[in-house]
Amino acid sequence: MNEKIWRVYLSGEIHTDWRERIARGVSDAGLPVRLDAPVCVHEDSDDCAAAILGAEDKKFWHDHKGAQMNAMRTRTLIGEADIVVARFGDKYRQWNAAFDAGTAAALGKALITLHDPSLTHAMKEVDGAANAVCETPEQVVQTLAYVIRGQMPSAT
Repeated sequence: MNEKIWRVYLSGEIHTDWRERIARGVSDAGLPVRLDAPVCVHEDSDDCAAAILGAEDKKFWHDHKGAQMNAMRTRTLIGEADIVVARFGDKYRQWNAAFDAGTAAALGKALITLHDPSLTHAMKEVDGAANAVCETPEQVVQTLAYVIRGQMPSAT
C-alpha cells in the first residue's frame, strides 16, 4: 500500500534555521512529507526577473517584475500544498508570509502559524484563521506527526 506523501509549504522569514529544524524533525520522525518553500536567497528572490528578463531603470519595476515571477512559484506551491506553515519572526515584517497565510486560508488549505509568543497580539487575526498556532519548529513537526499518523508526542 502506498503511503500518501504530504505536501507542506514553508512560508515566511528567511533569517533563522526554522526550515532546517522542521526538515530535520520530519526526517527523524520518518514522516511522508515533501517540504516546499520560496527561494530563500534574498538577492535571488529580488533580482530573478531582472536577471532573466532584463534590467529596469526604476526600482519599482525591478521589484514588480521579481514579485510577479516569485508569485508564480508561490501560488503554484501553495495550490499544491496539503498544509501551509507561515513563520513570522520578530526582526523583519513578513508581509509575504501574511499574504501567503491569507491565500492558504482563502483556498481552504490547512494552515499552521509559527511565531514567538511575544507576537501573539499582533498575529491575532492570522492566528484566528490557522488550524494550529505553534511557537517552535519542533511543535510544527509534532503537529504534522499527529495530523499524518495520529502520533502523540513522546513524553520526555
